[in-house]
Amino acid sequence: MTRLWALLGLSFLVAALSFGLTAWVRRYATARLLDIPNARSSHVHPTPRGGGLAVVISWVAGLALLLALGEMPTAFFLALMGLVPLAAIGFLDDHGDVPARWRLLVQILAALWAVGLLGWFPDISLGGATIHLGGFGGVMAIIFTVWMINLFNFMDGIDGIAGGEVVTTSMSWALLVMLGGREDALFTVGPTILLGAAVFGFLIWNWPPARIFMGDVGSGGLGFALTILFLFGAAQGGIHLPVSLILVGVFLVDATLTLLIRMARGERWFEAHRSHAYQHAAHRHGGHGVVSGAVLVINLFWLLPWAYVALQHPETELFWLLAAYSPLIGLAVWLGAGRP
Repeated sequence: MTRLWALLGLSFLVAALSFGLTAWVRRYATARLLDIPNARSSHVHPTPRGGGLAVVISWVAGLALLLALGEMPTAFFLALMGLVPLAAIGFLDDHGDVPARWRLLVQILAALWAVGLLGWFPDISLGGATIHLGGFGGVMAIIFTVWMINLFNFMDGIDGIAGGEVVTTSMSWALLVMLGGREDALFTVGPTILLGAAVFGFLIWNWPPARIFMGDVGSGGLGFALTILFLFGAAQGGIHLPVSLILVGVFLVDATLTLLIRMARGERWFEAHRSHAYQHAAHRHGGHGVVSGAVLVINLFWLLPWAYVALQHPETELFWLLAAYSPLIGLAVWLGAGRP
């Protein structure tokens, strides 16, 4: 109980630090990093970007304190530090376009670093059985990590949506670890709750109407951080990958379906666009606040219960994943995912 209260106190400090640093970044970004609306934008007023820098600094500071107190293994801390080069290249990209090949290279190296430190993931639990993947497991883990980094970049397109996604997902994942994870994986609860706290401090500034955007400095690193947690949970923490994937269903379904439809239509899928389901929803059905709020509601009252059911019944977890995703797929298609 004492340890829980200490964690909550530290979470408050991390959130406060993130809130204060976001104010400082906003002053800097207003002069140097204004996001000017264009034909592909979902906002209409020039808005500073780069607020994710405050999130990264606050969370890393919290993790460093946990490490100093002996509350997390050094290897896990170092694996999560792969987000630092991601944040650095993202901050440069927020100042001016960095060629995609260099961003991709940093993403691959960060994924390689983290996956290597955590053991290459040769085995994975799926459907109540342990599947031996050997070296292919590491390759799949790297590909999955790089996709999640880019997925969060794609989905950070309206006020509050990426920040709200990370807050609800991280808190939900920490809850599932406490309810059904392995005893020796409970150390992941602290870093996960601190991640949610760091993003919450920023989200106060980013909630519609946003006074600052997260920018690439934050979105890619957050996707990386959640992925490393998911991979560790799947390999060693007792939280199988389908359970974690349920929690990020809104983002995974929208981003993946949009990408596949745009590729099928022969479009230049790697270029910036405004054809995600959430962007169509914001344009047609009430604006940014309504859509970002709806994502929070879906995460907490639809996806979290399904994830808990999958956690309790690992032998049928793929069925529960499909049950959770089916309405989301239908909704994304109805909203026009992947279509101009």
